[in-house]
Amino acid sequence: MRNLLDFLRERIRLVREAEETALDLLHNKGDDDGYREGMRRKAELLASLAEDAAPLLQAMSPERRPMVENRLDMFSQSARRSLDIGSVFYMSALLYPDDHQPGQPNTLEVWLRDLERAG
Repeated sequence: MRNLLDFLRERIRLVREAEETALDLLHNKGDDDGYREGMRRKAELLASLAEDAAPLLQAMSPERRPMVENRLDMFSQSARRSLDIGSVFYMSALLYPDDHQPGQPNTLEVWLRDLERAG
């Protein structure tokens, strides 16, 4: 489980970095294309989440593994849909529910915390 948690922490860091870079390009440089590319990078990181994490699930208990696989698949499928339709808005909204407030953790961060608590 520790390897999965470390993997998720790193993926969260990469997603956050892609978002921050994209927002900086948009707001501070007026670079719409750079913003779009940053959001695409975020979506690609999330789209590959389930596949990239799969090897780490081998050591997981059979009782817990299906729930983790399902959740990883949900994150990946949403991201793949955003890439398929090419919506930058959809890409930017990945991980953020409608009632999300700035400064609150995104849904992947919340799930990571839940996994850490469950041990």
